[in-house]
Amino acid sequence: MSNSHTDVLLAGGFAAFTVDLLVYPLDTLKTRFQSPDYKKIYYDASQNAINRRVLFRGLYQGVGSVILITIPSSGAFFTTYEAVKKLFSAANPTLSGSKSPLIPQPLIHSAASATAELVACFILTPAEVLKQNAQMIQKPVASSKAAAAFQPSVTIQALKQFKKPSQLFRGYTALAARNLPFTAMQFPMFEHLKESIKEQRKKNGTFTGGLGETAAITAMSAGSAGSVAAVITTPVDVVKTRIMLSATAESSEKDAMKEVEKARQKGQSLDKLASNKGVTRKSGLTVAREVLHESGVKGLFRGAILRAAWTALGSGLYLGVYESGRTWLGDRHNDSGEDQ
Repeated sequence: MSNSHTDVLLAGGFAAFTVDLLVYPLDTLKTRFQSPDYKKIYYDASQNAINRRVLFRGLYQGVGSVILITIPSSGAFFTTYEAVKKLFSAANPTLSGSKSPLIPQPLIHSAASATAELVACFILTPAEVLKQNAQMIQKPVASSKAAAAFQPSVTIQALKQFKKPSQLFRGYTALAARNLPFTAMQFPMFEHLKESIKEQRKKNGTFTGGLGETAAITAMSAGSAGSVAAVITTPVDVVKTRIMLSATAESSEKDAMKEVEKARQKGQSLDKLASNKGVTRKSGLTVAREVLHESGVKGLFRGAILRAAWTALGSGLYLGVYESGRTWLGDRHNDSGEDQ
């Protein structure tokens, strides 16, 4: 089977599109659980229970921006991943007197996925910031379907909150800090599980190499590996969510000067003002300490079960669709080559 860069782009883009539509509601719930306003907006203290009516409203808010961006982002990821993996594998020497490679294959997969993730994160960050802020907007309940149709777009509402384009890149470091260890853990586990299942089926004489079997093996391997990596990286995900949700609070220089002048006239603390207004950026470590202070270790793992379920389903579908799509496109090229 041979694949061109176009095959990889098409397979990766189609996989991203399919998965985003299916698992987006779980991602919205995860964002709301991890938000610093979770208890204020989605938790009813008087009933000591989650306000489900508010929590489950508008689960597809902001999905448009993600679909538009994740297609090129995913295509860029898989193109980079396959190219770097092939390059590193070809350059990896074997040990003298042995057929074993000098650098273990899992490390090759980790390095390739990390390189690809840095490229993908740069493309994805603006959409991720916009998406998470859109997921938190409280839409008024429409009196009728006609009224709902004329409500302004939540994505446009979220976009209007940003005063300058650079704010949309707030959280790139946090996104990369989450995704790098995630992919570095997931892909070696995924590749190992996938090859182990194939080898086991070959020994049992049940391996056919068909498209359906390829998709099923890939989905099972990716889902299992992804859920484990998701739970481990949840604390970084919580920090990333909070940093991105604070992006709209960053004031322009002109607005900041006005607020400082007002604070001076009232005798307020400028440090406190800067923190409240978002004039100063908080580091990931500072945000993590705040979460620990507010909710303890439990707060850093808020949404872990949702994230594991969403990632298991998402990764299984994502890589399953990608691998089967890549196989199908490669087989078509081979068939057309034979016909000629």
